[in-house]
Amino acid sequence: MPDKLPFDPTFLPYPSTRYPIMARGGMVNTSSPQAAAAGLDALRQGGNAVDAAVATAAALTVTEPTANGIGGDAFALVWIEKDKTLYGLNASGWAPEQLTLEAAQTAAKGDKMPTHGWLPVMVPGVPAAWAALADLFGRMPMTRSLAPAISYARDGYPVSPCLSQMWQRAATRFSAQLTGEAFQEWFRTFLPHGRAPVCGEMVRLPHHANTLEQIANSQSESFYRGELADKIVKDSEAFGGFFTRADFAEYQVDWVTPATLDYRGYTVCEIPPNGQGIVALMALNILKQFEFHERESSEAFHRQWEAMKIAFADGKRYITDVKEMFLPWQQLLDTSYGKARAGEIGERAALPEPGTPPGSGTVYLCTADGEGNMVSYIQSNYMGFGSGIVVRDTGIALQNRGHDFSLNPADANCIAPRKKSYHTIIPGFLMKDGEAGGPFGVMGGYMQPQGHVQVVMNLVDFGLNPQQALDAPRWQWMKDKSFTVEAGFDTAILKQLQARGHEITLSTDSPLFGRGQMIYKLPNGSLMGATEGRTDSNIACY
Repeated sequence: MPDKLPFDPTFLPYPSTRYPIMARGGMVNTSSPQAAAAGLDALRQGGNAVDAAVATAAALTVTEPTANGIGGDAFALVWIEKDKTLYGLNASGWAPEQLTLEAAQTAAKGDKMPTHGWLPVMVPGVPAAWAALADLFGRMPMTRSLAPAISYARDGYPVSPCLSQMWQRAATRFSAQLTGEAFQEWFRTFLPHGRAPVCGEMVRLPHHANTLEQIANSQSESFYRGELADKIVKDSEAFGGFFTRADFAEYQVDWVTPATLDYRGYTVCEIPPNGQGIVALMALNILKQFEFHERESSEAFHRQWEAMKIAFADGKRYITDVKEMFLPWQQLLDTSYGKARAGEIGERAALPEPGTPPGSGTVYLCTADGEGNMVSYIQSNYMGFGSGIVVRDTGIALQNRGHDFSLNPADANCIAPRKKSYHTIIPGFLMKDGEAGGPFGVMGGYMQPQGHVQVVMNLVDFGLNPQQALDAPRWQWMKDKSFTVEAGFDTAILKQLQARGHEITLSTDSPLFGRGQMIYKLPNGSLMGATEGRTDSNIACY
């Protein structure tokens, strides 16, 4: 790493009760204190950053079930210091072999994939991600790395403030929307007293604990080729799903080469499609055609907003399973294409034609050890608890990732057997001159690439330290010319943006703007960590 940092750690332009955290031996950053402690425990027991990531991810399925679960998907960027290499892991799921377009159209009873039920459930990739990471790069068996998660599930943990709020929102929504026997296991599992748990209340998930034990003891084999797979397929058959044993037995994660973009001397790294990480890179490819001298200006925000809309327009048009894309994704990051798209940005807000970003549920974590290994990891059930389906007697809450599939045969992201859908969850990583800068991520559905762009620009263009880069007030494009901005935006600048034709709504709902973490490696090898003030979050380090 260079001797000069891209930011001033003492520069504090935004109100915050948090300072960057410094460490040397190791660090775990995530949205749950218990999960961070699980990761730190793995490091203290001799595990590396990968073991810490697996331990933290497993614990998060217990301590933040409102956003992720065993039945979700995952992606990771893994820096291995001895190799000087960044590895990409795509553990997103595929559609059942029997789920043809015609079958989906009949089952959907409309022109869109539903949000809840068995139809939008894809084969989950989370357990396979844990096993693949532990097998290739880890040092400890999954029976050790998953032990804290099993303990939290069996013995219980107290509910934190933000978690209680998210649980209550889901309880209200599901109680109003979900009826029928297929959804009753969700209510039995997560509302055992007929309500969401309140802050400080102890939660125990005994079925979840038993399932985690099976996953740990079998290196995730039970989930894809054993007893757990049998239970999932049995429930699928009972409630009108399309899964067969082969859908699980034949599933494998994909190790991929990360997508990268040079941005003012830093290399920004993302997972390539089917993830939307290249949307962030497309926006940065446009924005690097401009010079930015100050963050707090209407010109800076206008260019960011227009670039983001353009990137989403292309992303929604082209991104899907990489084997099914209309063109090679690398073409979307071509420098000349970025220049051409930058030339389309005028003085007023334009109207692209992307889809409308929905809500979501995701957890992100990043880890680092004293040897220089680092992990950027994200897993999700997609929309909060996901599909509303919990497999009976297992605690496995299943994602609803298939909701993003199109039922229009002309669309790139049209559903097909064994196809992977456009995916919102994206881990990020920064590099400089072939060396690791560090992992970062921002949770929140279609907010994620927008959060990545803002965090990267805050660091590289505007010189904010990692904590301030996360704390700075955020914006989110919603649809058409509509943007929502966080409290703290300068009202004079907002008026100037409205004069350019932007339609702006002010929101005090902080989780709407994502929940992020970051670790940055200093030139002397020390670690600087930052985590969100917008949610329950924690840094565990030594």
